[in-house]
Amino acid sequence: MILKSYEIKKIDSKKNNFVLFYGKNEGYKDEAIKFLIQNKGEILKYDEKEILENQENFFESIFSKSLFENEKIIIIKRASNKIFEIINEINEKNVDDLFIIVNAENLEKKSKLRSLFEKDKKFVCVPFYPDNEQVLSKLTYDFLKEKKISMSPLNINTIVNKCNGDREALINELQKIECFVKKGKKITSENLQKLTNLNENHSISLLVDNCLAKNKKKIIGILNENNFTNEDCIMITRSFLVKAKKLLALTKTFETNKNIDLTISSAKPPIFWKEKEITKQQIYKWKPKNIKQLIYALSETELQIKKNINNSINLITDFILSHSSAETNN
Repeated sequence: MILKSYEIKKIDSKKNNFVLFYGKNEGYKDEAIKFLIQNKGEILKYDEKEILENQENFFESIFSKSLFENEKIIIIKRASNKIFEIINEINEKNVDDLFIIVNAENLEKKSKLRSLFEKDKKFVCVPFYPDNEQVLSKLTYDFLKEKKISMSPLNINTIVNKCNGDREALINELQKIECFVKKGKKITSENLQKLTNLNENHSISLLVDNCLAKNKKKIIGILNENNFTNEDCIMITRSFLVKAKKLLALTKTFETNKNIDLTISSAKPPIFWKEKEITKQQIYKWKPKNIKQLIYALSETELQIKKNINNSINLITDFILSHSSAETNN
């Protein structure tokens, strides 16, 4: 069964044991998942890779009876068609006390996983497409109204445009603004730039761009010229993630049309003219499947950095150098 993203209130965990959220809008998917699991039973979260590497433990965990809760919520992150057989096996066991939410990125129409969730009445399939500027503007106005925060239309447009259709990034910035205002301070254009990541460190942007373009000499030069701090490492991973997701969409388009200029000109949001040349280099150097692997590795690296902040410089340097070699995609 297919539902629109605004119809998730129709999902009944008693009737619809399996839910698939797919698409690039991670922020919207996160909101939808939080809505579905509120006031629910035991919640277990897994990464697809984790499940595939140890299926026996996964099945043992989800099928064991809970002592305190009648319902188990299973959330499977970073899912793909590889999880298809696992979902089928769970479905065949007819377990009524499981509510399974599968969170995937883009799935093509021919996807086995997507087809299963679209056609079976017990399954629900919900696509989450990127937000346009109007949707993000409304989200911003609604957030500010709810929190009773005053901000000029110019500043609202600035923050919405800079988030490039990324709802998750927008929510993060709005939460920073909320904390700032609670301290009794007013939002001006100047402190908005300082408060949020709107003025991204130029060196960080150069570093990430050249890593994605596999310009190893330039990368080493940037690393040697800049004394990056532990705090910068988190900014580097976040900048990497934003740029990698954009590059993933571009490489998929390029695989289809085989026309680099058309790929660049049709990009949404538009690519700034100064970034077009290095973006072309990046598209030529990467394939979609390799970028997906990069995004996964990036998430693992960010987790390690947060666990061991004092070693973050070494962790991010190793990550950058290992993913900037020309051999990565061979």
